[in-house]
Amino acid sequence: MFLMDTGEKEFILPQAPAMEKTGRQPKAELLSQLYNRIKGCQKCPLGATRTNLVFGAGNPNASVMFIGEAPGYEEDKTGIPFVGRAGKLLDKILAAMKLSREDVYIANILKCRPPNNRDPLQLEVAKCLPYLEQQIEIISPDIICCLGRISALYLLRLKLPMKLMRGNIYHWKGSIPVIVTYHPAAILRNPSFKRPLWEDMQRIMKILKEGV
Repeated sequence: MFLMDTGEKEFILPQAPAMEKTGRQPKAELLSQLYNRIKGCQKCPLGATRTNLVFGAGNPNASVMFIGEAPGYEEDKTGIPFVGRAGKLLDKILAAMKLSREDVYIANILKCRPPNNRDPLQLEVAKCLPYLEQQIEIISPDIICCLGRISALYLLRLKLPMKLMRGNIYHWKGSIPVIVTYHPAAILRNPSFKRPLWEDMQRIMKILKEGV
């Protein structure tokens, strides 16, 4: 189990409000329209090598949006983000927060798997990042969590080591607060990162409960 004995009271995420149907389109419908526009994307070479475009998954009305780096082997096979070993650990982290995938939204900087899971190239990010930014604008979460250095590098333009990124609250386009923490894959490689990651999750819960 990922859960740590933190001594804090159980945190329950407020239920997302029902999607508005008057005055504007529901968020789920807008995301579906975006997916249909980009599902055949061939703007970079990754389009020719993917099995599935990994668009994103979760609650269109989510208060928390998690953003990783890029799909891996399992994600490319299924078209669903974070379903490999790192994804299973993310599920445990969410459970420790009293959340599930149905409560949050999960996406990546890239929507296609880079060969051999290498880091994204700038050309690939330049073509793909606008799709993610449209997702953020549609979902309009209360807070974003960047999972890993690459996610923060491209979403926030931060060129810092993880230890300097952590512990701060950034803002995407001057509005949505952003927390940066370790990617679950890093926890699998180095369990010593588990405690600082949990501290970051606690910070997210505190912001949701009390505001920035």
